Amino acid sequence: MVRIVVYHARECDPKKCSTLKLKRFGLVNVVYQVRLLPRGAIMLNALAERAFSPSDKPRLERFGLAALDYSWERGIQPRLPHFLVSRCLPFLVAANPVNFGTPTKLSTVEALAAALYIADLKSDSEKLLGVFKWGPEFVRLNYERLEAYGKARDSSEVLEFQRGFMQG
Repeated sequence: MVRIVVYHARECDPKKCSTLKLKRFGLVNVVYQVRLLPRGAIMLNALAERAFSPSDKPRLERFGLAALDYSWERGIQPRLPHFLVSRCLPFLVAANPVNFGTPTKLSTVEALAAALYIADLKSDSEKLLGVFKWGPEFVRLNYERLEAYGKARDSSEVLEFQRGFMQG
């Protein structure tokens, strides 16, 4: 399993938090200071300029995957250290009970699982999603998109596929 570290801002209900549930199952490490995220890791960041693609897999395997778990509604993203490599995820639809069917409003586990799936680490993706009864629904809802993104050569090709999906 790829090393996964999540910065947790303690802004959510601990009983409903996908990150804390993954931690209880030993699938992610949680840190409470951004500076403790692993150097060189791929940071899933909705504000990144480049999309995550299969070409990120070697870095992912070497340095790990990182995510931010904080309230997007507040609009205040923690300041990210320069030693992380930020990537945004392409267009996907949420399957979590809070945002079911809503484009781009993924839970932390959905974001992590999507990156792993796109990087052709599908068994790791399934392990994360398998912790949640609704988890497999995420892949079912996004199967065509995830498969296409997983066949892209690089970030620009992922964005081409995304444009096609968004145009309908």
